[in-house]
Amino acid sequence: MTAQDSKLGDTDDKIFVGKGDEQAWLALALANRHGLVTGATGTGKTVSLQVMAEGFARAGVPVFAADIKGDLSGIAEVGEAKDFILKRASQMGLNFQPDQFSTVFWDVFGEQGHPVRATVTEMGPLLLARMLDLNDVQEGVLNVAFRVADDNGLTLIDMKDLRALLDAIVPDSGKKAADSAEDSLAAIRKAAQGFGNVTKATVGTIQRQLLVLENQGGTKFFGEPALTLKDFMKTDRDGRGMVNILVADKLLQSPRLYATFLLWMLSELFEELPEAGDLPKPKLVFFFDEAHLLFNDAPKALLDTIEQVVRLIRSKGVGVYFVTQNPVDVPDRVLGQLGNRVQHALRAFTPRDQKAVAAAAQTFRPNPKLDTAKVITELGKGEALVSFLEGNGTPTMVERVMIRPPSARIGPITPEERKAIMDASPVKGKYDTAVDEESAYEMIQKRIAGTAATAEAPAGASGGGILGQIGSIVGTIFGTNVKRGRLSTGQVIARDVTRSVTNQVIGGMAANIGKSVGGQLGGSIGRTLVRGALGGLLRR
Repeated sequence: MTAQDSKLGDTDDKIFVGKGDEQAWLALALANRHGLVTGATGTGKTVSLQVMAEGFARAGVPVFAADIKGDLSGIAEVGEAKDFILKRASQMGLNFQPDQFSTVFWDVFGEQGHPVRATVTEMGPLLLARMLDLNDVQEGVLNVAFRVADDNGLTLIDMKDLRALLDAIVPDSGKKAADSAEDSLAAIRKAAQGFGNVTKATVGTIQRQLLVLENQGGTKFFGEPALTLKDFMKTDRDGRGMVNILVADKLLQSPRLYATFLLWMLSELFEELPEAGDLPKPKLVFFFDEAHLLFNDAPKALLDTIEQVVRLIRSKGVGVYFVTQNPVDVPDRVLGQLGNRVQHALRAFTPRDQKAVAAAAQTFRPNPKLDTAKVITELGKGEALVSFLEGNGTPTMVERVMIRPPSARIGPITPEERKAIMDASPVKGKYDTAVDEESAYEMIQKRIAGTAATAEAPAGASGGGILGQIGSIVGTIFGTNVKRGRLSTGQVIARDVTRSVTNQVIGGMAANIGKSVGGQLGGSIGRTLVRGALGGLLRR
């Protein structure tokens, strides 16, 4: 036992969470096996979340957590040695040491934190259909729209881009529809119809759902500069993990936007991070509060995606912790992936509640000393049943413990304190001002106005004679003439497999051009070609 163990403080490889007859430790090496924090309202879930977040941050693990009520923001300020905190610490043999943690606040609406944005392309049709509550037919038309955008180099950044695209694929029953020379969007409409029957009524329904999302504030979410998820995975000057808090009190008023946004973040982490295997501690820990919103009325395709992400993101070094009222809020196939459990009190006033308590008790490894179902209804505030993974990844027997007091403040911070934290933020100025560059809306408007590129010089071509033509060809093959967004499968494969080959091919082309033109001019043209053709690939 180390000196830190004797004081019941965190060690280099585990986090002290609470104490009962036995001490409850969360092993950092097994923290990426995910977890679950459950309990009725007012039983202490937020404090348990804060205790674990503090432990991860001390260990140098960045944390992301949604703050529903504003209480979690106190982690950014020094804790107060109040009587009840000192008493609990003393009872647990813990030396209470007030502390605070480096915190970055985020807010989809940009009011109480840095704005969080994604592009429509990055969100993708599956998650966007979930956000818009579309049926299968409507989701199919949305998939057609995304495919047409990909094939025509129409970058989908914000809501007006998506609206313009949907307008463009609507069948035109007018006389000019048959005359492609007079209909600048005929090629787009024809492409859309080639993937299936796209009706005006279905597109109209999607447009109305977009209006609902816009009225809920969704317009602020889509745009640029889009969030770089690596900004979540930072440590401060002391080597502690940064605590990223999503201000979600207003966002929760739009449950689908909230749930889909967090699922998008998980999906992006899964896609962007490399395989890491078993690490001594996670790269990032993600707390998903009000997790039941993610699964309510979710279609099978989305549930399959969630299960896959939760199952596989462990190998990327990311731990996901769902916070909700009852384990039955989480589907069994996802629940089975959550190895670290903290269960606060549940109430059993009705037969339905009693069934929920029984189901919650069955998710733990039994302890012959405890009647788990009975104890769940008897737990006081700050008490919990816990079972963490140990050794070779097996769960410990369930134990009744008192959760340790947090070191930082319990409760919300003031507006003045939040402003001071925002002013000192490491990402100040990076996301605070929206940028509206040319994208699908502007491209379609140009086509309508007759100024868009023709089929012989499609959107994204750089012009400039032979160099422009070569650059356009290379860009089309390897997907470099598409702005920031989700890459297609073909583009991902092309990017990863052909970088070195492209370097050789383009290098040879550059050399030949240099020889044909001759002298310094030829060398300059060759270098320009290489920079233009490869720059996009290497930046992606």
